[in-house]
Amino acid sequence: MTYKTLKIDYENEIAILTLNRPEKRNAISAEVIKELGEALDEIDSNRARVGIMTGAGTTFSAGLDLNYLKEFPSQSPEQIAQDVRRIANLMRRIWSFPQPLVAAVNGPAIAGGTGIATLCDFTLAAPEARFGYTEVRIGFIPAIVSTFLVRQVGEKLARDLLLSGRLIDAEEARTMGLVNEVVPQQQLLPRAREVAADLASLSPTALAYTKRLVVKLAASEIDRELEAAVEMSTRSRSTADFREGIAAFLEKRKPVWRGE
Repeated sequence: MTYKTLKIDYENEIAILTLNRPEKRNAISAEVIKELGEALDEIDSNRARVGIMTGAGTTFSAGLDLNYLKEFPSQSPEQIAQDVRRIANLMRRIWSFPQPLVAAVNGPAIAGGTGIATLCDFTLAAPEARFGYTEVRIGFIPAIVSTFLVRQVGEKLARDLLLSGRLIDAEEARTMGLVNEVVPQQQLLPRAREVAADLASLSPTALAYTKRLVVKLAASEIDRELEAAVEMSTRSRSTADFREGIAAFLEKRKPVWRGE
């Protein structure tokens, strides 16, 4: 299958999925969300034993695409709800993907980019990588990713990241449990291939059942919390502060919050 925003290369039993919009810092658009879902379906149907996810250029993903952001204030409530649910479905798909996924984070992974990178089973990061949920800085809420983040790092650290919107480096992300290894940039993809090859050498049946069990243990709570997150995110995108935050971000000025 041909994609506009990403590419897939197969190396024996390993699929390497590369976000391929380096001129846009691999920012997430509606098309990226759609194609990522299709690419994961392709990898699954081709029975690749392991997937690697990375970014072209010097950035893993800079978060939401500016042109995508511009559409938000003019969306109807129905369009907002549909859009939020598409994002939620993608994040859940990554989290529950049947085969092991290894993220090779070659540079900044911001907001939704952090979500994609850290929902993989293994997250390897170059020292140049940066992570953070910056949504609150533009009057937005990181609702979908928060569902998973609390489980990954605990409530106290999740509050720190979600409420401050601060960026952290790869080493701090490792100490928090968001990153498994920090690897020099030139060794990042070779190390990801090494991890993937080790996984591919194991029993595919045992890996599949193990992932299925891990997902099953948390799925009912995840799904319930995602529904609450979808509702909260949809409501927040109808607020005056959200519209002001988006406008200020696009106009490169300081927002004037109204608390509404």
